[in-house]
Amino acid sequence: MSKPRVHIATDHAGMELSAHLVNHLGAQGYEVIDHGPADYDPLDDYPAFCLRAAQAVVADQEAGVEALGIVLGGSGNGEQIAANKVRGVRAALAWNLDTARLAREHNDANVVAVGGRQHSVEEATTLIEAFLAEPFSHDPRHVRRIGKIATYEATGEILD
Repeated sequence: MSKPRVHIATDHAGMELSAHLVNHLGAQGYEVIDHGPADYDPLDDYPAFCLRAAQAVVADQEAGVEALGIVLGGSGNGEQIAANKVRGVRAALAWNLDTARLAREHNDANVVAVGGRQHSVEEATTLIEAFLAEPFSHDPRHVRRIGKIATYEATGEILD
């Protein structure tokens, strides 16, 4: 089974974790594309980095390339919010193994957000590995729910 391409972005708070993940996941056979930042700046703003990574995930998926994304920051909250502004992204904040796995299994999330200041590098790596490895269940109830979200995203119509 091939591994998805992985798009990663962070802000200053996740730089150490991001560098570790680029190397670690690359060594595991993932093609990792780093969307920045390239240099540490304690005053940087995460939205541009996270939005670019999220856009790249969607572009790859639309082109038929299996891809997932990782956005990192101090808490992961702002990064998740930014990524979710990109049409076609379902970004989930993972803070334990269940939330990482269920994001994929039930929600077919294509981006995971993790707080670099909330976990050790080892814990965060375990969460991200779990997210990347977990397949979507294709359970009809989950497909239906995701479809309702996609309809709202595309049309603004709320389906009951």
